[in-house]
Amino acid sequence: MAAVALVQGASRGLGFEFCRYMLLNKPLAAVIATCRNPDGAQHLAALAAQHPGRITVMKLDVNREDDIKRAAESVKCAFGKVDLIVNSSAMLHPSGKGETSLRDVSAQGIISTLTTNTVGPLVMAKYFAPLLQKGTGAFGQQPPEKAKQHSGIIVNMTARVGSIGDNALGGWYSYRMSKAALNMATRNLSIELGRGQTKIVCVSLHPGTVNTDLSLPYHRNVHKDKLFSTEYSVQCLMNIIDNLNTDKTGKAYAWDSTEIAW
Repeated sequence: MAAVALVQGASRGLGFEFCRYMLLNKPLAAVIATCRNPDGAQHLAALAAQHPGRITVMKLDVNREDDIKRAAESVKCAFGKVDLIVNSSAMLHPSGKGETSLRDVSAQGIISTLTTNTVGPLVMAKYFAPLLQKGTGAFGQQPPEKAKQHSGIIVNMTARVGSIGDNALGGWYSYRMSKAALNMATRNLSIELGRGQTKIVCVSLHPGTVNTDLSLPYHRNVHKDKLFSTEYSVQCLMNIIDNLNTDKTGKAYAWDSTEIAW
């Protein structure tokens, strides 16, 4: 059976590039691309036209649990399994800029950011874990020991600023907190979904500073050699994914494969 990859938040930025990369470089993979408004996702429609029969565009608002549940039911009916899930949707803050001090903090801003960046990926795991357990381990590396093989992979897109140990500057309360909490969710998931014979590898991946709408307000502060294209970042991240195994689960990795301290 062909590999099945689902990209949550696929209409733009890294999510779109993950879809494009797999369609070009994983010829046997079926790609499920989810987004809040498929009718307005013109780039996805064009990509689907270029790869007929290989990409399914599906409505899924990661802030709505009912959407996630319905999407999981649809994927189950259409594919019966999933081998890889990439949770790509993210927001810096509802205002588009991170808070620089306590004066900028609002309860609603924190709640909105946590809902998209942390709660959404965790609820995705709740409904899609059964389908990942039916996967064939088509992504990552499988060791010869049957007991250590995995059936599927969950990738949560994190950020280095979510590392508590690496935080020396402060600020960006909502975004930092959401990514730190996401890292904890990844760790928890790796433990629960790593039990038993059917194991799911769960990792957090940091893409670097990528030229997307999320990082746009801060481009002038980033050296040109450190501002990555989506193509370069996804190529690096897919290299990590292709080399994942059960020994690497429950950890955070940067785009260059180095491990990030929690």
